Amino acid sequence: MSIHSMTKANLSFDITTIPTALFIGGKWLPGSTGNQIDVIDPSTGDVIAAIADASIEDGLDAVRIAHEAGPAWAATPPRRRSEILRRCFDLMNERKEMLAELISLENGKALADARGEVAYAAEFFRWFSEEAVRLNGDISIAPGGANRILVEHQPIGVAVLVTPWNFPAAMATRKIAPALAAGCTVVLKPATETPLTAYALAALYKDAGVPDGVVNVITTSRAGATISAMLHDDRVRKLSFTGSTEVGRKLLREAADTVISCSMELGGNAPFIVFDDADIDAAVEGAMIAKMRNGGEACTAANRFYVQEGVIDAFSTRLTQRMASLKVGTGYLETMQCGPLINAEAVHRIHGLVQDAVQRGAQILTGGEPLDRPGFYYPPTVLSKVPEDALITRKEIFGPVAPITSFKTEDEVIRLANDSEYGLISYVYTQDLSKGLRVSGKLESGMVGLNRGLVSDPAAPFGGTKQSGLGREGAHHGILEFCETKYVAVSW
Repeated sequence: MSIHSMTKANLSFDITTIPTALFIGGKWLPGSTGNQIDVIDPSTGDVIAAIADASIEDGLDAVRIAHEAGPAWAATPPRRRSEILRRCFDLMNERKEMLAELISLENGKALADARGEVAYAAEFFRWFSEEAVRLNGDISIAPGGANRILVEHQPIGVAVLVTPWNFPAAMATRKIAPALAAGCTVVLKPATETPLTAYALAALYKDAGVPDGVVNVITTSRAGATISAMLHDDRVRKLSFTGSTEVGRKLLREAADTVISCSMELGGNAPFIVFDDADIDAAVEGAMIAKMRNGGEACTAANRFYVQEGVIDAFSTRLTQRMASLKVGTGYLETMQCGPLINAEAVHRIHGLVQDAVQRGAQILTGGEPLDRPGFYYPPTVLSKVPEDALITRKEIFGPVAPITSFKTEDEVIRLANDSEYGLISYVYTQDLSKGLRVSGKLESGMVGLNRGLVSDPAAPFGGTKQSGLGREGAHHGILEFCETKYVAVSW
């Protein structure tokens, strides 16, 4: 395992200090295969590191170690677990600039976005450090009066966590923090596109006092086979996955064999609705946040813009001006506002969606062609007059493209918004509170941003309906995902 010599002169830290080996039982291990996986800088296309490639046996070894560490961690007093989680929060803030630059380097996102991710990711440790000491049960009298009903929450056991490349810090801490707060041990399998952040955080957890074996991190080119083997190990009792709906369906089938508890945060196809009475400046500002956070590579990204006829010209003009003005380039350069996509395949896929929309009658207001430069760039793009049958209205874009469609009535836009297999998040802009709440109640999504382009908060339950997932992350709900609820019937 190694960091390549072409280190970035503008980074504030020495990249050669970032671990590249598997983290199992508190030790850095090369992996039994001896193979390596290249990590690419999306801003340039250059290889920046080679990381360990775990075998199936390595994955099962991580499960064994986590299982062995489980009883002691579960028995650790909640206050002590809380203090360790709080220390993770403090260390993430101390190392925030290094982590932000590292995220930008391997993910491509603009540095400002990366800093926002670090702050968000760290907050999960603070929130769940507070939840760790408030995992209360309850006691009541049975309605018939024969006995007391005693209810308590116990750690579910070893949890396998699978996270994507688009938020390499936040998607991990959103799972690790509640798992540890509940008293569970974990095996994290991060995306091979962005593994360096996961390994940097693993070192941070050790520095914070997380006992050896409580958090284990493995990277593998055999993700399907390795995860399958872990899910068929009787010692694993929880799967928490963030990723595509397609992969989520496969994992649910695998988990069914051993009836493992599953939390699934899957794909999205978020509608962004702007009514005639909306504050257009606020709606455009919210659209820029909802669309361009992480360059559009987010499950919460606004995917379909539905704008009422009376304001569609004003909204489209202002959004186009804002999108066209963004500075596109190397993510970890301070002046850039929009970085590259994750890889060349993403550029090709997104351009195909744009071309399909244009062939069906959509008009390009800005952007619309891949940028001819090293790295994986697609410009901020706005499409108008996008028809209902365009693929871009059905597929998750996962990039900086905003397709706009007009609507006439409230009933029409609710039908359009709900006409999707996904139901993660919706956005609504109107100055009529009654209308906003009424529409929010009718939208088939787990979350709604009402006059807000950002809803993610560690104190709020994050998750979707329909094929956007199962369970919730964040809030008190998040820690319960890692608990078994035990009922004891007792008389006294």
